[in-house]
Amino acid sequence: MMQMKLHQNKRQVMIFITLILSWEAGSESIRYSVLEETESGTFVANLTKDLGLRMGELAARGARVVFKGNRQHLRLDPDTCDLLLNDKLDREELCGSTEPCVLPFQVLLENPFQLFQAALVIRDVNDHAPEFPAREMQLKISEITIPGKVFPLKMAQDLDAGSNGLQSYIISSNPHFHILTRNRKDGRKSPELVLDKALDREEHPELRLTLTALDGGSPPRSGTTEIQILVLDSNDNAPEFAQEFYEAEIPENSSLGSLVITVSARDLDAGSFGEVSYALFQVDDVNEPFEINANTGEIRLKKKLDFEEFQSYQVDIEATDGGGLSGKCSVVIKVLDVNDNAPQLTMSSLTSPIPENLPEILVAVFSVSDADSGHNQQVICSIHDNLPFVLRPSVENFYTLVTEGALDREQRAEYNITITVTDMGTPRLKTEHNITVLVADVNDNAPAFTQTSYTLWVRENNSPALHIGSVSATDTDAGANAQVTYSLLPSPDSLVPLASLVSINPDNGHLFALTSLDYEALRAFEFRVGATDRGSPALSSQALVRVLVADANDNAPFVLYPLQNASAPCTELVPRAAEPGYLVTKVVAVDGDAGQNAWLSYQLLKATEPGLFGVWAHNGEVRTARLLSERDAPKQRLVVLVKDNGEPPLSASVTLHVLLVDGFSQPYLPPPEAEAAAAAPADPLTVYLVVALASVSSLFLFSVLVFVAVRLCRRGGAGSAGRCPVPEGHFPGHLVDVSGTGTLSQSYQYEVCLTGDHRTGEFKFLKPIFPNLLVQDTEREIKESPNCRNSFVFS
Repeated sequence: MMQMKLHQNKRQVMIFITLILSWEAGSESIRYSVLEETESGTFVANLTKDLGLRMGELAARGARVVFKGNRQHLRLDPDTCDLLLNDKLDREELCGSTEPCVLPFQVLLENPFQLFQAALVIRDVNDHAPEFPAREMQLKISEITIPGKVFPLKMAQDLDAGSNGLQSYIISSNPHFHILTRNRKDGRKSPELVLDKALDREEHPELRLTLTALDGGSPPRSGTTEIQILVLDSNDNAPEFAQEFYEAEIPENSSLGSLVITVSARDLDAGSFGEVSYALFQVDDVNEPFEINANTGEIRLKKKLDFEEFQSYQVDIEATDGGGLSGKCSVVIKVLDVNDNAPQLTMSSLTSPIPENLPEILVAVFSVSDADSGHNQQVICSIHDNLPFVLRPSVENFYTLVTEGALDREQRAEYNITITVTDMGTPRLKTEHNITVLVADVNDNAPAFTQTSYTLWVRENNSPALHIGSVSATDTDAGANAQVTYSLLPSPDSLVPLASLVSINPDNGHLFALTSLDYEALRAFEFRVGATDRGSPALSSQALVRVLVADANDNAPFVLYPLQNASAPCTELVPRAAEPGYLVTKVVAVDGDAGQNAWLSYQLLKATEPGLFGVWAHNGEVRTARLLSERDAPKQRLVVLVKDNGEPPLSASVTLHVLLVDGFSQPYLPPPEAEAAAAAPADPLTVYLVVALASVSSLFLFSVLVFVAVRLCRRGGAGSAGRCPVPEGHFPGHLVDVSGTGTLSQSYQYEVCLTGDHRTGEFKFLKPIFPNLLVQDTEREIKESPNCRNSFVFS
């Protein structure tokens, strides 16, 4: 805190020193002269010529005429740049008795800032006649007064100055007196009556004279008063003051009744001729603030003093005895200045608002003054240190307020600046002037999105023009610079038809889906959105928008196996010796949806023999539920329902034909339904699936044929020394992977074996080996079983 205070004091002292130097440097000025009482609008001068500027430059630079106290005595014609009188001037009102009457003013050019000093001299015209304070004066003069005696008279006053002021006095013709005009130290002229010839009361007890005051005007003006002279009997001694000249000082803020000085006079006569009374010799505007005690000679203050109005007074005191004789002395009273006037600030120019991005901007031009004098008149000017502004002294008590650097409206849009003007008196007086400076916005901030990227979800099969979300950007500028417009930016991926997928509201950033989206065709896409303000030049920013399509349960399960639209139905062979849990076949289905909409479950709807077969709900495996009997029909028809887990669930059904056989040597009899089945046109997906299944079936049949050939080869060479070689070890398996969204999430192995000790041969078909069994265990089981010669592995 102490460092901040020292810094501020140091700053104020530097400003004050700079102000003094600049005032001395700019003390020369241009002077113009005009007679008082000149009519308003009178031409005074042409500033363009006097200031050495080009035609029209004054108007372009915002010229102004500034007088102290904001009293505009002159005005500037913006078209001709002529300086004209603004009103009729009264020299006596403006300057009083001061001569010459000079009114300083400044010519202020705002852009760029420049200041010219000038002064208007008001010449006096003789528009006031001399006036005496009273229409009649009375003198009492003893008849024994010796010729040559001087009797001071009351002065006349003339408000004019110079040669138009009071110059001399004359008196009417008489044999006893003549008039003498005396020049005082304060510049005024006082009349003195001089006795030329002794008086004789018995001859002329009373005389009347006319005193005339003349000024120096052309023609001269005059004022008169009557002098009544009463001739008294002899009074040998007139009162005499102890000093002919007194000096006194009094502060201007002295209270009423304060003692200024005491004068003293004595009279050597006795009785009433020796009794002295005091009085002010002349009561006028000059000595009006004072009064004297008639008995004691104490001069006291009866009216408030103002140093700025009068700095000194000369008061004449008259002491009169009882016989009418009098004496006279002068008292010079100096008024001491007290710091009783606060500084004044006159704002000449103020610019608001100011642009935010320009350094060193002239904000205000103002002048400061103090009506006091000496040290009390010296002022310092300051503002708060935490503001981005600086005060710079100019000439003749003028200051400029400029910005220290470029401002930022987004940080602060308005500044309330308090300009403090403090004088150097004791105690110090100060004046505060508040101004408000607004900062104008410049488009220096780009719009900013609330998020760098947005993720929006939309469920497939939406209705067109569906509102799917919004983006939002803000701009810290103001007005048009803060108005944001949104737009879709071109997609870098030419395969994504962005213009046909989404649209954006340019005013509020709302995004809309233009078409109905299909999760199975397009699961996600992304694009960029631009936000542009309306400034000049316009600024913009971007944000990434990612749209994810949510799946809807709009696809029913599709059965891959057994294929339902084949020309011949698929028949599964089951040996009657099959154990419970024997794997008959597996229903393979897929669902084009995702998530729980693609979770499939299986159930048996219809069966020729209820309870003979069962379907595993989670993988679609059809297994025997019990041992087969001779009473069971050789042809079994099963209807399996495949249902997804969507809401609402969708389903499909498949019909299975199962043929119960005693052994694989029995001929395969196709069910009569296959003959009536009609080939239906297949879609592309069905064609692909048929081709795949045909390939797998061909491979399977090829493997069976190889196996049969090997078997026949062994039977044919039983009686010979040579045998048909049989490959040792496990027959290579073939894996068919059906994955993705279907139900074959694990691999399954199916075993096919033929027994060697039966004449017709027993075919053991599709015995499952679960995934948790190792391949080594399968091989070991095949080797240990004397009836299993070859195995096929399917997946």
